[in-house]
Amino acid sequence: MNRLLLLLSTLCLPLSAFSAQPNILWLTSEDHGPHMGCYGDKIARTPNVDALAAKGMIFKKAWSVAPVCAPARTAIISGMYPSSTGSLHMRSMVSMPEGTRMYPQFLREAGYYCSNNSKTDYNLREPGKVWDESSPKASWKNRAEGQPFFAIFNSTKSHESQIRTRPHTQITKPEDVRVPAYHPDTPEVRQDWAQYYDKVSEADADAGRHLKELAEAGLTEDTIVFYYADHGSGMPRGKRWPSNSGLHVPFVVYFPEKWKHLAPKEYGVGGESDRMVSFVDLAPTLLSIVGIKPPEWMQGHAFAGPHQTEPQPFLHGERGRMDERMDLVRSVTDGRYVYLRNYYPHVSQAQRVAYQFETPTTRIWNQLFTEGRTNAAQSLFWREPKDSEELYDLQTDPDEVVNLASSPDHRAVLDKLRAAQREHLAKVRDVCFLPEHEMHRRAEGGTPYDMAHDAAKYPFEKILAAADLASDMDSTVSPELARLMTEDKDSAVRFWGALGLLMRGESAEHDHAEALLSALDDASLDVRIPAAQSLGLYGDAEARGKALATLGAPATPAEHDVLTAMAALAAVEALGSKADGLKPQIAAMKPDGPSPDGRYNSYVPRLIANIVPVEKPTAGKGKKKKGKK
Repeated sequence: MNRLLLLLSTLCLPLSAFSAQPNILWLTSEDHGPHMGCYGDKIARTPNVDALAAKGMIFKKAWSVAPVCAPARTAIISGMYPSSTGSLHMRSMVSMPEGTRMYPQFLREAGYYCSNNSKTDYNLREPGKVWDESSPKASWKNRAEGQPFFAIFNSTKSHESQIRTRPHTQITKPEDVRVPAYHPDTPEVRQDWAQYYDKVSEADADAGRHLKELAEAGLTEDTIVFYYADHGSGMPRGKRWPSNSGLHVPFVVYFPEKWKHLAPKEYGVGGESDRMVSFVDLAPTLLSIVGIKPPEWMQGHAFAGPHQTEPQPFLHGERGRMDERMDLVRSVTDGRYVYLRNYYPHVSQAQRVAYQFETPTTRIWNQLFTEGRTNAAQSLFWREPKDSEELYDLQTDPDEVVNLASSPDHRAVLDKLRAAQREHLAKVRDVCFLPEHEMHRRAEGGTPYDMAHDAAKYPFEKILAAADLASDMDSTVSPELARLMTEDKDSAVRFWGALGLLMRGESAEHDHAEALLSALDDASLDVRIPAAQSLGLYGDAEARGKALATLGAPATPAEHDVLTAMAALAAVEALGSKADGLKPQIAAMKPDGPSPDGRYNSYVPRLIANIVPVEKPTAGKGKKKKGKK
């Protein structure tokens, strides 16, 4: 019956639908960088992708847009930066901008059968029917006879969770792996890295199986093939961090002889390209390959097909909220140097994301740091505050542990990349300089993207200037931050004023205690929360009491919403023992409240557990003792 329905549906397609068009196969994998033989890694065992590269071409400088799965896929499916559409924060769910579509919708309209096996996990709602089939059974084999296909097969074998799955039959020898400079060299770390290599081999085997099926069907010479991973290594300081270690991915393309006229201009069998490729480039590239001119709203640049553009001078990366932890980092590279701008310098690279702490490397690394047994390079990940600006030379420092931002010899490079980053923010109108709750509030009835292009709703330049002032950590600007916090009409500017004072610690609280106290009555909870955190950390007993009273109500999801509760609970957690007076309330609260999407449901419980850990019962507790053993 399903076959009959599919046949009948194809009769409605235009006569041109099955004209000569290439098939397109994407083989994707999760959580691994270019640790593959074709990229020169001597201990990698990746024969299938290596063989694909030998008859195709590798891009040496390919970046994911975000160092975690959901926003990375969101950039791919839309051809737009998640920071532009408001879909950067992990597992958020927003609507696509008015008048836009996801790329499979264009391909289906052109007659392609589009299948996805099987993960979607976008932070954007699907605007209508996107795939012909998206499931673990989806395959190009289900298309109508002769119909061109676009198919994705995604391997989860190399996912972060698989690095720590035990028991594991070790193939890669732990003593053979290279431990990066930022990791401590311990047996636990070596075991995790070795298992990571084994899992990349399993992902390679999945790719080989799909390539074999294609060959057995006689379709190899009719099919353009891409292989890539969704972001960098699933090891800590890879995944979730928007430096080269978290964004650099393997990217292999194969264009058979009959479709070489659609290949990148520099394409050559067994070749390597220095062209910098971003995940936002994938959607416009697909459209170009099938003969569709990419729409103006797509922010990427096609690197193949008749509409391919000249190479771009920079790649851009971004980090927002990672599960229950808020952050705001933007990065850019020219291929050699990597620049990061930290707008939340008061929190470390290693904010405690519960899922990341399940990896043995994370736990032993944290333990050694806490015990004072890590060197400068290994401590960088945990240090608070982090530098407002970071600059790394990948040629001399591939592990990105020597910050050159203050080096006089690198001032010209710093200025160039800083300017490129600022220009990019303005071009895409990065909407994530609004607190997440405020972004949704201002976009009510529309989309974050469309709201961000309304200067009355989102005075971007003014808000960015406040964020720059707050996060550059210049101690002399505290009076101006206090003025912004108490006097500006825009709540986002006031938020950055309050956050900037919090970043500057005890001296700023002492100098501006009265302004912070007045901010506890601000109309915006996003302003009240950082002001209360500052007073709770550094104020006298009376100020601390008012701060805790201010944080109590927004910490309860039912009182406001889940996003506000997350911000308030993070502030309470940062207060540590100084927030003991709130802990009975937090222990008793229900974690449910209004939320943009059900995927937020786990975040408040995790924050509550960090503040008031549930005591694990001791062995034998509540049971009758049977005597000593």
